[in-house]
Amino acid sequence: MDGMGEEGDSIAAVGALGDPTRRKVYDLVVASGRSVSRDEVAQGLGVARTLAAFHLDKLVEAGLLEVGYARLANRPPGPGAGRPAKLYRRSESQVAVSLPPRSYVEVGSLLAEAVERSGADLTLQRVAHERGRAAAGEDMWEVLREWGYEPFERDAEICLRNCPFHALAQEFPPLICGMNLALLSGLAEGAGWPVTARMSPEKGQCCVTLSKEEER
Repeated sequence: MDGMGEEGDSIAAVGALGDPTRRKVYDLVVASGRSVSRDEVAQGLGVARTLAAFHLDKLVEAGLLEVGYARLANRPPGPGAGRPAKLYRRSESQVAVSLPPRSYVEVGSLLAEAVERSGADLTLQRVAHERGRAAAGEDMWEVLREWGYEPFERDAEICLRNCPFHALAQEFPPLICGMNLALLSGLAEGAGWPVTARMSPEKGQCCVTLSKEEER
């Protein structure tokens, strides 16, 4: 697909979120961090199942959600109870709109390749660590949200549902993941947060996890 087509698709995807209810549906699916059913969305937003299904399918058409099927153990008895349920999750495709068009991902790819070829990985990590320390504020959660990490707590860990550098991390995993680890380590250190940034790759999440340090 050419660049103009991709830009048009992205604009259509962003436009699909213009409806307030549809945006709430999308936010609920994203916040769940897993595949959800129409019934879960309807109950979570307090809307009719048919309305939830309408907006979910519109988000699929826009490329913002993906569909899967699975049998639900807690599905109520009745007609169709034995059939796999239609489930929705956030699409792995990336949506970006820039008017006029800008190719920041392409520039990022060129810079990453230059760093990799020149063997400047450690320099990049030092700069990332310093940037993290400099950006640290009192509210670490707010900083993580602003940077697009979508943090959430799980047991004694702070997990990051989204990787802001996903496209580049796919192309240059060691380089970008190492930079990401250094950035978050610097952020935690600068904020005095009792967490340790560590590599913990998990499908559908950022490769870095912030593990809470045990109180002494």
